[in-house]
Amino acid sequence: MLNRLKAFLPLIAIFALASCNASGDNPGTEYAPQMYHSIPYEPLTQIKEKDRGEWLSNREDGLGEFYNSNPNNAYEQNVMLPVAGTVRRTADGVLPYRLGKDDIEAASLVENPLPETPEILAEGKRLYELYCDHCHGTTGQADGLVSPVFQGVPPYTAPALRNLSEGHIFHVITYGIRRMGAHGSQISPEKRWKIVKYVKQLQQK
Repeated sequence: MLNRLKAFLPLIAIFALASCNASGDNPGTEYAPQMYHSIPYEPLTQIKEKDRGEWLSNREDGLGEFYNSNPNNAYEQNVMLPVAGTVRRTADGVLPYRLGKDDIEAASLVENPLPETPEILAEGKRLYELYCDHCHGTTGQADGLVSPVFQGVPPYTAPALRNLSEGHIFHVITYGIRRMGAHGSQISPEKRWKIVKYVKQLQQK
């Protein structure tokens, strides 16, 4: 058995050496490529020296194996720059909310970016019951379980609240008002807008 194994050793050695060769379009066999410097997973890690790792490089552009800066990026990063003049939106098309706590009048002019669909209202209802029901009540009549403790929680159908704009309500949810705490850090903008849609529906009942 041992003699047979020795007979195969030269073949194993030849195969191992051949598998490491690289030429032209054939990169050869690689095991854990870039294990020591993962370009795909570390896009902000830049190596700008073009000859770094030249001794083991087989890149077609003649650069070192470790060079990974992007000359087309203003900061030589591998990440793409946003299109000039654009503002990043969320998956639901919601713009970042930049108004400050005291900008309540400007907030009243902000329109809800979400349409009033059955799906939006259903999700708004679910979120309302999760974050708002305990104070404002299931129907928005300020009869939630916590309302007697805080006192002064107005019903949504009160004249002072019925005609509030959706932007105003969104701003109050974000920053709070009087005894109502701020919820901007707990609820994402998309979810806040969904709650606003449902609150406006409660005001119509």
